[in-house]
Amino acid sequence: MTNTEIRPVPPEPVPTRKTRMARDAGKASESAAATARTRGTRLLAVLFLAPTVVGIVVFTVVPIVGSVVLSLFQWDVIEDPRWAGAANYREILTDSTVLISFRNTLVFMVLAVALQLLIALVLAITVNGRMPTWLRSVFRSAFFFPLVLSAASISVVMKYLFNQDFGPVNWLLGTVGIPSVPWLTSENGAMAAVILAYVWQQFGFSFLLFVGGLNNIPKEVHEAASLDGASGLRKHLAITLPLLSPTLLVASVVGIINALQVFEQPYVLTAGGPGDSTRTVVMVIYETAFEQLRFGEASAVGVLLFVLIMAVTALQFRLSRRYVHYQ
Repeated sequence: MTNTEIRPVPPEPVPTRKTRMARDAGKASESAAATARTRGTRLLAVLFLAPTVVGIVVFTVVPIVGSVVLSLFQWDVIEDPRWAGAANYREILTDSTVLISFRNTLVFMVLAVALQLLIALVLAITVNGRMPTWLRSVFRSAFFFPLVLSAASISVVMKYLFNQDFGPVNWLLGTVGIPSVPWLTSENGAMAAVILAYVWQQFGFSFLLFVGGLNNIPKEVHEAASLDGASGLRKHLAITLPLLSPTLLVASVVGIINALQVFEQPYVLTAGGPGDSTRTVVMVIYETAFEQLRFGEASAVGVLLFVLIMAVTALQFRLSRRYVHYQ
């Protein structure tokens, strides 16, 4: 049996002063390099964010603050601004034209957004069904195309289509025995024409949102519902809509904000008429500021519209806690 020789482990050399200084210098260098990288990353982030932040401040924050300040003055551009305080708000709250415009805008918002979301949802479900890929792409492009056109040009075309005497819409109605409809010269017809023109242009955005939301719903869920005997309508009501509720929230928020600011369609189609039946809040702001040169009152109307938009949006998000279901 061979005895194994046990050799003592040599002690670690004690670092000299130069070794410690070199090690500390290396750590300091690594720390300085990490700090420099962090500063460089932060600087790069600031450079990328700066254009957006500057744009938001210059084109959003400053105009909002300026409108609030201007709403407290009377100013016609020619003379110096005069302090008015809350007088502008008292005046517009007793102005029947302003009150009618808010009523028209709210009615327009409810009808237009409801129709827009309904059409977009039905078309999205249809296009997302069994269909060749190339045909699905054609429908997506066709439905989105009106959104890239200007609202003014679309309104000019719609004004011709809805003309009571020679418009194609009344001609088509006449072929099935329906008498000519005064689309642009009656109160109900004018509002209907404005809503149809607006929805025709805007539903493409909601359509794309719904298509994206439908593609994120797992197919296994629908397959399991089919095995349980659920019909097509039952599947959409019990499965599609709950799982699509986050997308519905986004589409409704954007749709309501845009609808409350509608201007081009009623301005080009009806000029707010007949009477004040299609006059909207933004039309009142435009007319008060640039036709009557009452910039203080116009700013006050704009501030009230801003408060209304914020209140409606806050209400939507508050209700979303109960009705929106996230996967």
